[in-house]
Amino acid sequence: MKNILIAILFLGIIAFLYFRNNPKVDFKEDTVDGIHFQKGNWQQALDLAKKENKFVFLDIYATWCGPCKQLKKYTFADKSAGKFFNKNFVNMALDGEQEEGATLAQKFGIEAYPTLMFVTPEGELITKSPGFRTAPDLINLGKEILANKQ
Repeated sequence: MKNILIAILFLGIIAFLYFRNNPKVDFKEDTVDGIHFQKGNWQQALDLAKKENKFVFLDIYATWCGPCKQLKKYTFADKSAGKFFNKNFVNMALDGEQEEGATLAQKFGIEAYPTLMFVTPEGELITKSPGFRTAPDLINLGKEILANKQ
């Protein structure tokens, strides 16, 4: 009986950790207070960036990727991240395994999901950063990009 209780507790802990690290998210939906991502295509994002004199912040994700889900659920939903990125960048998120996202993943040499990129309005890569980032870390990266803007 004791071994069964220990096994149930162990499985419960594993399930908790799995669901905590792999939250259910809808990659197509924006959060209320967080970063708002453009709904159009890549060229439309570049055109808007030119018009607004901004860089593009591009998230290349995969729907099965745990860190991608965490970015969407926690980092991109953060109010301070939303305030900073919505003001300073044209934001775009694309599935790296589908259509235009797959084309851009190949063009920019994406080797891991998620990969966060900053791109000029002309479509030139400024920098790319693979992996999960917290909201404060992402904001700091965005500030570094803006500080180096000519």
